[in-house]
Amino acid sequence: MTFKEKIKQPIFWNNVAKITIPFFIIVVLISLLWNSWGAIFSGDFAKVNELNFADGKWKNFWVSKILISFFYGIYVTNKKTK
Repeated sequence: MTFKEKIKQPIFWNNVAKITIPFFIIVVLISLLWNSWGAIFSGDFAKVNELNFADGKWKNFWVSKILISFFYGIYVTNKKTK
C-alpha cells in the first residue's frame, strides 16, 4: 500500500495521534529538563520561563516540538501500517 493510500484511512490518523501525543509529552519534558535542570529542581520557575518561553522563545519551543512529534508519528505509523 502506498503512502497516499495509507493517509486516506482514518485509522492511520488515529495511530498517528496515538504515537504523536505521548512522544510530544516526552520531548517537551526532556527538553525542559535539558535546558533548565537546575532551575526546575530549585523551584525557580521564573528562570525556567526566562530560559524557555520569554521574549518570543515560546514560539520556537512549541513549534519545533510539535513538528518533530508530528513527523515522527507519521514516520512510525507509515512504517508499521501494512
